[in-house]
Amino acid sequence: MPDAAPLTTGIDHVGLTVPDLDSSAAFFTEALGWVPIGGDPDYPAVYLSDGTTKVTLWAAWTDDPHPADREHSIGLHHLAFRVADRAALDSAFEVVSRHPGVIVEFAPRLNPPDVGPRSHCIVFEPGGNRIEFVH
Repeated sequence: MPDAAPLTTGIDHVGLTVPDLDSSAAFFTEALGWVPIGGDPDYPAVYLSDGTTKVTLWAAWTDDPHPADREHSIGLHHLAFRVADRAALDSAFEVVSRHPGVIVEFAPRLNPPDVGPRSHCIVFEPGGNRIEFVH
C-alpha cells in the first residue's frame, strides 16, 4: 500500500485536557497571542487558534486530575509549535517562561546533530501539558 494516497490531509485540531480552563486559555491568548474561536460552556471547552493551528482545551471532569507522565503514560508526549527563526524562538521563550504557572523544562538550545540544524525549548503550560517551540 505504499503507493496509495494518505487517508488524511493534516491535523484539524489537538485536544488537551487541563485542570483549570481559564489559566490554560490565558496562556494561549496572553502569552502566545492566540484567539478564541469558539467553545462549549456545557462541556466545558475553549477552542483557540493562531490562524493556522487549532487547539481545544477541555476542562478535566474531576477535582483530582492526574498529570500525564511522559515516561509512563500512553498518549500525547508534547505538542510542538513552529516559530520563524532563532530570534522568534528566543522571543517566544522570553514571553512564555514569564507567564504565570508555566514551568520551564529547558531554555532554547540546539537539537542533537542527528535531528538537523534546529533549536528548540520546552515548557509546561499552566495545565501541565508539555509545549515545545522549535525552528
